[in-house]
Formats: sequence, C-alpha cells, structure tokens
Amino acid sequence: MTIKVALVNDYEVIVRGLANMLRNYTSKIDIVELDANREVSTPVDIVLYDTFGDIAGHRQINDLLANPAVRRVAVYVWNFGPIRAKDAIRRGASGYLSKRLPAAQLVDSLIQIHHGRTVVVDATPVGGRTAGSADWPGREEGLTEREAEMLALITRGLSNAEIADVTGLSPNSIKSYIRSCYRRIDVSNRANAVRWGVRHGFEPDHVRVVQPDVG
Repeated sequence: MTIKVALVNDYEVIVRGLANMLRNYTSKIDIVELDANREVSTPVDIVLYDTFGDIAGHRQINDLLANPAVRRVAVYVWNFGPIRAKDAIRRGASGYLSKRLPAAQLVDSLIQIHHGRTVVVDATPVGGRTAGSADWPGREEGLTEREAEMLALITRGLSNAEIADVTGLSPNSIKSYIRSCYRRIDVSNRANAVRWGVRHGFEPDHVRVVQPDVG
C-alpha cells in the first residue's frame, strides 16, 4: 500500500520540483496533490509542507491540521534548528525534515511518520544545497535556495526582523544572504530587488495543481 501525500508550498515551482525529486518512489509514495497556496482537498496520509517563502511559518501547521482531509503533517525545511523543530512538534507536526536529506532518506522518514512515529532529521550538507531534484524560483539565475528565500520574503514585503521571525535565522545571517542575493542579481537596494523578484516569479502562485493519474 502506498502512502498518500500532498506537497504544499506557495510556489508551484517548489512543489513540482519536490514531486520530481520523489518520482522514483511511486511504489511507496503516491503524490495525490501538488498545492500552491490552496487548501488540500483530497484525503491524504501526510502533508509534506515546504516552508520556502512562507510568511506564516509554523502557524501554517495549525491550519493544515485543522483540515479534516489531512491526517499528519511533516515540515520540510532548509533552516533546520532544534528549537524550531521542537516548536513544530509542539504545534502538532509529526516530522521536521531537512531539505539536505537524499530522496531515499526523505521517503524512509515519511514511511516512519505514516507508521505513527515522530521523526526529526537534520542531515550533513550535500554541496551546500538541497538534495535531489528540488527546485526554487531563481535557480536558473544562479541563486542558491537560501538567497532565493530571502528574495521571496523581501518581494512579499517582509522586513529583516520579520524574516528572522519566519526563518529562525540571525539578523546577521539574513543580511549576509541578502547582500549575496543583491550581487547575484546585480541590484543595489531593496526596491530594485523587489522589482527583480516580481519580474522573475517571486510572487506566490495562486493555483492548486492536482497530480494527474499515471498509468
């Protein structure tokens, strides 16, 4: 029996990239929905919630679990931290999983969660980036996922202090990622970064994508 999973994030490129990462595990994982900024509508065993660019942060866990179609929630994060993991579990998440996990280990973690275990897993860096075939806005322009997330949150109007609250990163780390993002996209200030972000797909998508039947 396969585990029914919905992939949730505000950006279609994120959920499609994650689905691509899991494409070789269809005997274990049945991705029944890809949700870009829409409520899960199909009953699922697990929602894998990617926190990239999400201004709700861990509050989104409560909203997901309030949905009768959702049995369990696993949070999928780049900004892994023990304190934030504890907060997510306290809010009802059954898993807190690093994006540095290889696809096979991610699938194994989802299987354990499906069996009723609480799973918290960090991972050794894989070249400093997300493992597998995940994707994010701006990747084709050379932005790392952390730089891209900073730009996504800036484009959505968050201040540095608000970004720190959402991501759990220190103010100095945020400033460093923002500076490196500016250099990569060749802008010198926040207003120009926002304009670049709007032109290059950093505003969230507003369509729910249902995974088509296969076979």
